[in-house]
Amino acid sequence: MKKFRQLVIPYLIWSVLMLLVPMLLIAMYSVMSDGNSIVPFQLTIYHYVRFFTDPDFVLILWRSLVIAIKTTIICLLLGYPIAYYIANSEEKKQNVLILLITLPMWINMLVRTYAWIGLLAPDGIISWLLGLIGIHTELLYTEKAVLLGMVYNFLPFMILQIQTALSKMDKSLLEASNDLGADRVQTFIHIVFPLSLSGVVSGITLVFLPAVSSFFIPKLLGGGQFFLIGNVIENQFITVGEWNFGSAISMIMAVIMMLLMMLVRNIEKKGAVQGDRL
Repeated sequence: MKKFRQLVIPYLIWSVLMLLVPMLLIAMYSVMSDGNSIVPFQLTIYHYVRFFTDPDFVLILWRSLVIAIKTTIICLLLGYPIAYYIANSEEKKQNVLILLITLPMWINMLVRTYAWIGLLAPDGIISWLLGLIGIHTELLYTEKAVLLGMVYNFLPFMILQIQTALSKMDKSLLEASNDLGADRVQTFIHIVFPLSLSGVVSGITLVFLPAVSSFFIPKLLGGGQFFLIGNVIENQFITVGEWNFGSAISMIMAVIMMLLMMLVRNIEKKGAVQGDRL
């Protein structure tokens, strides 16, 4: 047993170097400011106060949360029916459909997002198709383009998580529900959805967390006109050079994400208890 425990040591070292140390450095930078010739740095909470007292930064944070929530809701509404259809298909058909869902993910996300610039451009195919039915609207460099890009990139994560949960479901429960006289709607509400809640929660986590901190999707499809919190962090580190303030924003986002993950975990536990009762 001790030999097996020793195999964990390289992973622990990697985790400390690649995860813990960078987080500690960010946390340290967030509470530091330039000092003087005697004391090179000073401890301060100024960067946190600056963020929450500046209405522009608070507005950007709120906008990031709102668009992440919109993305998650749309991915759930689109992803659940697709996952349900895949889970109830034949095994060979399931494999083909899952391959079609994951195939675009083999291409780098940045490249796929760049492709949407051409599709959403004023002379692009989507604008041309909308023009055929009398709809003339600007798509590129708008909130709609950013939302579309996020849904496109993160939808597979929602589908795969829900499909996995539905595939593991005990089919005999559906037969029992049918024998007891329940219709399809009642069966879905009382049997299918509660048992798939773990996949729904996992999908929400995998969609919401990257959506709320995304920076290159709003940068490319928003054209710099639609600023989210991820763009602010990138700007502070790369353009402005205020690493302390950028670190403070990063820590604020880390805390928000951890709180959301704790909330999601509690919901998942309640769903698991409800599933065990079934």
